[in-house]
This record gives sequence, C-alpha cells and structure tokens, in this order.
Amino acid sequence: MNNLISKMMNLISSAVCDKDVSKEQYALSDEELEKLYKLSKAHDLAHLVGDVLIKNALIANNEIKAKFEKQILLAVVRYRKKKYELERLCNLLNDAKIEFIPLKGSVIQQYYPEPWMRTSCDIDILVQESQFEEAKRLIIDKLDYVYEKNNYHDVSLKCGDVHLELHHNIKENMKSIDTILSVCWDHATVREGYEYCFSNEYFIFHQVAHALYHFLHGGCGIRPFLDIYLLKRSCDYDSDELDAMLSIVGAKRFFEIASKLADVWLGCDEHDDVTRRMERFIILGGVYGSTENSIAVIQNKERGRLGYILHRIWIPYELLCTSYPRLRGRRWLQPYYEFKRLLQILLDPEKRKRKSKRLNALKNADEGKKSEVNLMMNDLGLL
Repeated sequence: MNNLISKMMNLISSAVCDKDVSKEQYALSDEELEKLYKLSKAHDLAHLVGDVLIKNALIANNEIKAKFEKQILLAVVRYRKKKYELERLCNLLNDAKIEFIPLKGSVIQQYYPEPWMRTSCDIDILVQESQFEEAKRLIIDKLDYVYEKNNYHDVSLKCGDVHLELHHNIKENMKSIDTILSVCWDHATVREGYEYCFSNEYFIFHQVAHALYHFLHGGCGIRPFLDIYLLKRSCDYDSDELDAMLSIVGAKRFFEIASKLADVWLGCDEHDDVTRRMERFIILGGVYGSTENSIAVIQNKERGRLGYILHRIWIPYELLCTSYPRLRGRRWLQPYYEFKRLLQILLDPEKRKRKSKRLNALKNADEGKKSEVNLMMNDLGLL
C-alpha cells in the first residue's frame, strides 16, 4: 500500500507542481493501474492522476484509460458549472447590496495550475447573519435554487446538480477554533463592490480549522494537504500572525505536521513515524472520513466506548438547535428535544439502520486501531 500511495502522490505532485515523471518508473501493469484508479477516485483525485498518466502515454489499456478520461471530463464540467453559478450568485448579491465572501474551493482553485484541478462538492458563500434570510430568499426566488436542508452554519440550496452552502457563519461547533472563527468579518476587507475577502493569514487559518474539524470526525481526505502546500508556496502571508491564531485554538502542532506531510507528498521531505500514522489515517478515511476513524477518535477523546455512546446520545445544544430551531433561547427545553430526537431515530427505519451500523462498528472496533489513533492524536497535540 505504501508503494501505491507514493506513486499516486508523485503523480499528483507532477500535476500540481509540474514535477517530471519517469516513464520507466510508471510502466504499471493493468492491475496496478486499476488499484491506482480506485485509490485516487476514493479521494476525488483520479482526474489529477489520470491527467499525468494520459499526457505521458502511460496507459495502454483503453478501458482503464477511459475511466481516467471520464474523471477528467467530470472535473472540467463540474468546474465550468460552478464557475457559471458563482458568477450568477455574485452578481445577484452585489445588485442586492448584500455583503458576501466566497469561501474554500472557489478561492483556492486560483493557486492550482488550472482551476478545474481543484474539485469541490459545492459552492460556499458567507453572508452577514443580518442579511442571511434576505440572501436565501433572493437566491431561491431569482435564481431558481431549491431548499435542501439546514445545517449548523449554513443552509443547503440546489440548482440542477450544483449545490450551494450559504453560510451565516463559519463556526464548526468546536469551542476552541470557534473563538477565532466567530470573528471572521473582522478579518475581511472589500474586494470589489459588496464582495469581501479574508486576509491571507485568516484564509489559511480557516482552511486549517475546517480540515481539523473533519479530521476529528473521521478524516479530511488528501485535498486539504494539497491546498496547504500550494497556499504556503504561492500565497504571501505573515507566518507569525497565522501561528498566533493557530496557537490560540491549539491547532499549531496539527498545522505543522500537516505541512510536513504535504512536503513529504509533494516536496522533498522524508516520512517519519508521525507522518506515517497521519498518512494511514487520512488514506483509510477517504474524502469524507470513515466510521472506523471517527469511532477511534471519539473513543480517545471521550475515554472509551461508554464515552462514545454518551457522545452520540446527548448532542450539544447548538447542534440540536439546527434540527429544532424553536429550542434556541429556551435551553431548559433541551432534555425534551434530546428525547424527541432519539424517538425520531427509533421510529425512522433509515436513521435506525445508520445508528445500528455505528453501534456494530463500535462493538467490532479494533483495539490496535484505537491505540494507533491515540498515538497520532498525541503526536498532533489533540488530546
């Protein structure tokens, strides 16, 4: 597996950092190419791997080549659709005099050799909380988006197959990092019209904080490490200011090791035990993390299986308010809504099935996995 990961990351490095590829080194068998396709697709990176393999004529099998070509085409199409929709959204918000900030992928893509290379599952836009309802109404009424669901810090909307997360804040429901994420507008300046942008230091901080959130919930995929590497290489920022924010929220060590792993993958650094553990966790988690990873992390943070079960049963007040808006401002009703939520899970076959799957995964949790994750989290200063 380590050899396969190394080959994949070298190919990705060639795509985003223009490194040379040795054709002799990548004279891969069909079986190796199939494994490479499956692994890279699991991390939504098959378009980058395929781009390099095809440009260097390293795939003889037409069936395998067609799989990679499809991923490249999908990445380009997704980019063009999102670009078109982002322009519509920006024009609408500007015309309505609503202050907004494009987030994440739509900004980071400028640091890639070609913007289609940086895929994302949706468009993220932040608006002032005071203008959130107006922005949501206009987007639905004027641009024909449809409502999907409310989330902790945003509402999900959809137009065709393009998804929008319209944020009223960028907090992650993590007390530590939310101390900085809650004052995001203090770090924003006007870019053009009513469009704002974060300072480079704050933009990088937000990417690290968001990656950390997903990391602690089972994995964040490889993409954030590519982002960190390219941002550090191409973005002009004050490292002291960034370090100060990361230190306040206890994420400086995570950022340091994530940067080192990115340098191993894309630069010239060498693995050590710490980066190896982090790599295994990331690779096994896929793009969105895995149940096994999530259970191992929460067991370590909550001190065992009982702690994990209680963590899943009694969810935080702020998160509960997302599902039950009437609870907000009436904290004394939290026990009622906790019970209501559990009852709905018991009465909903799909929800019950998902919870049962998690409990079975907990029952069969590997103690070796838990111990390795414990070591990794200590390495990263997360325990």
